[in-house]
Amino acid sequence: MDGKKLLYRILRRIVMIAVCIVKPFKIIGRENIPEGPAIICANHSSFSDPFYMAFAVPPKYHLCLMAKRELFDIKPLGWLLRGIGTFPVDRKSAGDMEAIKNSLSVLKAGKKLGIFPEGTRTSEDGAVSPKAGAVRIAQKTGAPLVPMYIPRKKKFFRLNPIIVGEPMTVDGAKRLGHEEMERIADELMDKITKLGHNIC
Repeated sequence: MDGKKLLYRILRRIVMIAVCIVKPFKIIGRENIPEGPAIICANHSSFSDPFYMAFAVPPKYHLCLMAKRELFDIKPLGWLLRGIGTFPVDRKSAGDMEAIKNSLSVLKAGKKLGIFPEGTRTSEDGAVSPKAGAVRIAQKTGAPLVPMYIPRKKKFFRLNPIIVGEPMTVDGAKRLGHEEMERIADELMDKITKLGHNIC
Protein backbone atom coordinates (compact mmCIF):
# COMPACT_ATOMS: atom_id res chain seq x y z
CA MET A 1 0.00 0.00 0.00
CA ASP A 2 1.43 3.40 -0.97
CA GLY A 3 1.92 6.15 1.60
CA LYS A 4 -0.90 8.37 0.32
CA LYS A 5 -3.46 5.60 0.53
CA LEU A 6 -2.31 4.65 4.03
CA LEU A 7 -2.54 8.25 5.27
CA TYR A 8 -5.94 8.58 3.57
CA ARG A 9 -7.27 5.52 5.40
CA ILE A 10 -5.95 6.68 8.77
CA LEU A 11 -7.41 10.18 8.45
CA ARG A 12 -10.68 8.81 7.07
CA ARG A 13 -11.11 6.66 10.16
CA ILE A 14 -10.24 9.45 12.60
CA VAL A 15 -12.57 12.00 10.98
CA MET A 16 -15.37 9.45 10.65
CA ILE A 17 -15.33 8.79 14.40
CA ALA A 18 -15.51 12.52 15.12
CA VAL A 19 -18.29 13.22 12.60
CA CYS A 20 -20.42 10.28 13.75
CA ILE A 21 -20.67 11.78 17.20
CA VAL A 22 -22.52 14.91 16.06
CA LYS A 23 -23.84 14.27 12.55
CA PRO A 24 -24.00 10.50 11.96
CA PHE A 25 -24.85 9.08 8.56
CA LYS A 26 -26.08 6.03 6.70
CA ILE A 27 -25.09 4.98 3.19
CA ILE A 28 -27.77 3.94 0.71
CA GLY A 29 -26.77 2.34 -2.60
CA ARG A 30 -23.11 1.75 -1.83
CA GLU A 31 -23.29 -1.32 -4.08
CA ASN A 32 -23.54 1.08 -7.03
CA ILE A 33 -19.89 2.04 -6.63
CA PRO A 34 -18.10 -0.16 -9.18
CA GLU A 35 -14.74 -1.86 -9.01
CA GLY A 36 -11.95 -0.10 -10.83
CA PRO A 37 -11.67 3.56 -11.78
CA ALA A 38 -14.77 5.70 -11.36
CA ILE A 39 -15.69 9.37 -10.99
CA ILE A 40 -17.79 10.06 -7.89
CA CYS A 41 -19.91 13.18 -8.40
CA ALA A 42 -21.95 14.82 -5.63
CA ASN A 43 -23.77 18.03 -4.85
CA HIS A 44 -21.91 20.50 -2.65
CA SER A 45 -23.27 22.69 0.14
CA SER A 46 -20.89 22.34 3.07
CA PHE A 47 -17.18 22.04 3.90
CA SER A 48 -18.00 18.61 5.36
CA ASP A 49 -19.21 17.18 2.02
CA PRO A 50 -15.78 15.80 1.01
CA PHE A 51 -15.76 13.85 4.27
CA TYR A 52 -19.19 12.36 3.62
CA MET A 53 -18.16 11.46 0.08
CA ALA A 54 -15.12 9.65 1.47
CA PHE A 55 -17.28 7.86 4.08
CA ALA A 56 -19.65 6.64 1.35
CA VAL A 57 -16.83 5.12 -0.72
CA PRO A 58 -15.70 1.77 0.77
CA PRO A 59 -12.36 2.09 2.61
CA LYS A 60 -10.71 -0.48 0.35
CA TYR A 61 -10.74 2.17 -2.38
CA HIS A 62 -8.56 5.27 -2.48
CA LEU A 63 -10.69 8.34 -3.18
CA CYS A 64 -8.69 11.25 -4.59
CA LEU A 65 -10.54 14.55 -4.49
CA MET A 66 -10.28 17.56 -6.76
CA ALA A 67 -10.35 20.64 -4.48
CA LYS A 68 -10.14 24.39 -5.00
CA ARG A 69 -6.59 25.69 -5.32
CA GLU A 70 -7.01 28.24 -2.51
CA LEU A 71 -7.06 25.46 0.08
CA PHE A 72 -3.52 24.45 -0.84
CA ASP A 73 -2.20 27.91 0.06
CA ILE A 74 -3.07 27.24 3.70
CA LYS A 75 -0.18 25.62 5.55
CA PRO A 76 -0.06 22.85 6.70
CA LEU A 77 -3.48 22.03 5.19
CA GLY A 78 -2.05 22.04 1.68
CA TRP A 79 0.62 19.52 2.65
CA LEU A 80 -1.97 17.29 4.29
CA LEU A 81 -4.30 17.41 1.29
CA ARG A 82 -1.52 16.46 -1.09
CA GLY A 83 -0.44 13.77 1.34
CA ILE A 84 -3.77 11.93 0.97
CA GLY A 85 -3.92 12.29 -2.83
CA THR A 86 -6.12 15.40 -3.10
CA PHE A 87 -5.03 17.79 -5.84
CA PRO A 88 -5.88 21.41 -6.73
CA VAL A 89 -8.05 22.84 -9.48
CA ASP A 90 -8.19 26.46 -10.56
CA ARG A 91 -11.90 27.30 -10.61
CA LYS A 92 -11.21 30.47 -12.59
CA SER A 93 -9.77 28.44 -15.46
CA ALA A 94 -12.25 26.84 -17.86
CA GLY A 95 -9.74 24.09 -18.63
CA ASP A 96 -7.13 23.61 -15.91
CA MET A 97 -4.81 21.22 -17.76
CA GLU A 98 -2.82 20.35 -14.65
CA ALA A 99 -6.00 19.29 -12.84
CA ILE A 100 -7.09 17.26 -15.87
CA LYS A 101 -3.70 15.52 -16.03
CA ASN A 102 -3.91 14.68 -12.33
CA SER A 103 -7.45 13.34 -12.84
CA LEU A 104 -6.32 11.10 -15.67
CA SER A 105 -3.43 9.78 -13.54
CA VAL A 106 -5.78 8.97 -10.66
CA LEU A 107 -8.12 6.99 -12.89
CA LYS A 108 -5.28 5.30 -14.79
CA ALA A 109 -4.06 4.01 -11.42
CA GLY A 110 -7.49 2.43 -10.84
CA LYS A 111 -8.49 4.82 -8.05
CA LYS A 112 -11.71 6.75 -7.45
CA LEU A 113 -11.86 10.43 -8.40
CA GLY A 114 -14.11 12.75 -6.39
CA ILE A 115 -15.62 15.83 -8.06
CA PHE A 116 -18.33 18.33 -7.12
CA PRO A 117 -19.81 19.34 -10.52
CA GLU A 118 -21.38 22.52 -9.08
CA GLY A 119 -17.85 23.82 -8.60
CA THR A 120 -18.72 25.70 -5.40
CA ARG A 121 -20.92 25.39 -2.32
CA THR A 122 -24.61 26.08 -2.96
CA SER A 123 -27.48 26.20 -0.49
CA GLU A 124 -30.14 24.72 -2.77
CA ASP A 125 -30.54 22.41 -5.75
CA GLY A 126 -30.27 24.06 -9.16
CA ALA A 127 -28.68 27.25 -7.84
CA VAL A 128 -25.82 27.06 -10.36
CA SER A 129 -25.17 25.31 -13.66
CA PRO A 130 -22.86 22.30 -13.30
CA LYS A 131 -19.44 22.39 -14.89
CA ALA A 132 -18.63 19.85 -17.60
CA GLY A 133 -15.18 18.85 -16.32
CA ALA A 134 -16.31 15.47 -14.96
CA VAL A 135 -17.98 14.64 -18.29
CA ARG A 136 -14.83 15.57 -20.21
CA ILE A 137 -12.69 13.34 -18.00
CA ALA A 138 -15.20 10.48 -18.27
CA GLN A 139 -15.09 10.64 -22.05
CA LYS A 140 -11.31 10.64 -22.12
CA THR A 141 -10.95 7.66 -19.77
CA GLY A 142 -14.13 5.63 -20.14
CA ALA A 143 -14.57 5.76 -16.36
CA PRO A 144 -18.23 5.77 -15.23
CA LEU A 145 -19.81 8.76 -13.51
CA VAL A 146 -21.34 7.78 -10.17
CA PRO A 147 -23.99 10.25 -8.89
CA MET A 148 -24.16 10.82 -5.14
CA TYR A 149 -26.51 12.95 -3.07
CA ILE A 150 -25.38 14.48 0.22
CA PRO A 151 -28.07 16.28 2.27
CA ARG A 152 -27.64 20.03 2.10
CA LYS A 153 -28.98 20.41 5.64
CA LYS A 154 -27.28 17.87 7.84
CA LYS A 155 -29.01 17.11 11.13
CA PHE A 156 -27.35 16.84 14.51
CA PHE A 157 -27.58 13.49 16.30
CA ARG A 158 -29.75 11.95 13.56
CA LEU A 159 -28.80 9.70 10.65
CA ASN A 160 -28.07 11.72 7.53
CA PRO A 161 -28.62 9.56 4.41
CA ILE A 162 -25.91 9.62 1.74
CA ILE A 163 -27.40 8.15 -1.44
CA VAL A 164 -25.35 6.61 -4.24
CA GLY A 165 -27.04 6.18 -7.61
CA GLU A 166 -26.39 3.89 -10.55
CA PRO A 167 -23.33 4.76 -12.67
CA MET A 168 -23.73 6.45 -16.03
CA THR A 169 -21.25 6.24 -18.91
CA VAL A 170 -20.18 8.74 -21.55
CA ASP A 171 -19.66 7.60 -25.13
CA GLY A 172 -15.94 7.93 -25.80
CA ALA A 173 -16.17 6.80 -29.40
CA LYS A 174 -17.20 10.19 -30.73
CA ARG A 175 -15.98 13.69 -30.11
CA LEU A 176 -18.46 15.68 -28.03
CA GLY A 177 -18.95 19.39 -28.49
CA HIS A 178 -19.19 21.85 -25.63
CA GLU A 179 -22.98 22.00 -25.76
CA GLU A 180 -23.28 18.22 -25.68
CA MET A 181 -20.96 18.02 -22.68
CA GLU A 182 -23.01 20.65 -20.90
CA ARG A 183 -26.17 18.67 -21.64
CA ILE A 184 -24.66 15.53 -20.12
CA ALA A 185 -23.44 17.54 -17.12
CA ASP A 186 -27.01 18.80 -16.62
CA GLU A 187 -28.28 15.22 -16.89
CA LEU A 188 -25.76 14.09 -14.27
CA MET A 189 -26.73 16.90 -11.91
CA ASP A 190 -30.40 16.07 -12.44
CA LYS A 191 -29.72 12.45 -11.42
CA ILE A 192 -27.94 13.68 -8.30
CA THR A 193 -30.83 15.97 -7.38
CA LYS A 194 -33.42 13.23 -7.92
CA LEU A 195 -31.53 10.96 -5.53
CA GLY A 196 -32.25 13.56 -2.88
CA HIS A 197 -35.96 13.22 -3.57
CA ASN A 198 -35.74 9.66 -2.25
CA ILE A 199 -34.92 10.89 1.24
CA CYS A 200 -37.85 10.26 3.56
